Amino acid sequence: MAKLDLSVPDLTLPDGNKIPMIGFGLGTAWFKKPGAKDEACIQATQTAIKVGYTHLDGAEIYNTEEELGDAIRASKVPREKLFVTTKLNDSSDSINDIPGALDRSLKKMGLDYVDLYLIHSPFFAKGDKQRLQAAWAEMEQLAAAGKAKSIGVSNFLKEHLDAILETCKVRPAINQIELHPYLQHGDLLAYHRSKDIKVSAYGPQTPVIRAKGGPLDGYLDSLAKKYAVNPGEILLRWCLDQNVAVITTSSKEQRMSDMLRVFTFSLTPKEVEEISDIGKQHHFRAFWNHIFDANDKS
Repeated sequence: MAKLDLSVPDLTLPDGNKIPMIGFGLGTAWFKKPGAKDEACIQATQTAIKVGYTHLDGAEIYNTEEELGDAIRASKVPREKLFVTTKLNDSSDSINDIPGALDRSLKKMGLDYVDLYLIHSPFFAKGDKQRLQAAWAEMEQLAAAGKAKSIGVSNFLKEHLDAILETCKVRPAINQIELHPYLQHGDLLAYHRSKDIKVSAYGPQTPVIRAKGGPLDGYLDSLAKKYAVNPGEILLRWCLDQNVAVITTSSKEQRMSDMLRVFTFSLTPKEVEEISDIGKQHHFRAFWNHIFDANDKS
């Protein structure tokens, strides 16, 4: 399959580093228990790199860091041409030894550094802001040591970020959150802009993958026809047009290539607004439902 003749734009982080606006995720879809390597995951990640994805998004908790490292080596792409993210498993002992956790992740991937290291969620702190602040101070040490070029968080809400911003020397470069029209988190995007913290979205295609039958279906279909793409790509573009990077995944080469078409068009401001307005008519959260009440839109 021919590689699309396009370049993926970057999002400039507050620390000056640049992150490609679309990332291939080795997350939920590839989750496995520790043990034998998932050859399908390795092959899919190699294919993603071949198709044109240079932003690779992993996580300790999914037990796919070894697969990520194998795919990077097999790709023969120079390390400096790739943007590699992994996340601290804050629900394990790793949260009590963040430097050790990153060292273990680097060893699994066979890398000397990651481009971005994230705290996977704030829920380990159980509302104790001093625990959040202490964990962030350790993250800052990793950035100072050069083991993580940028540091950030995932699944943080305003109160969690406020706690970190009280004491941090380096603000979180990015917050990776579930974001799509059915989960817009109130004014959270505006909050991030006011604090100069960038946002990346996981689960951006949820309305057409996990929540079909909602009020957006018809409008997404009409926009997909207008732009000669599919409804999922309209949802990716809805994020991108709000300066939000997207994390997505697939095991199919054609699908990987199709998703890069999002960089061949833009939605109009009115279309972005219309998707947002229709999306607010329906609430659907795909992840962390054991943490949030059914009607909690935060």
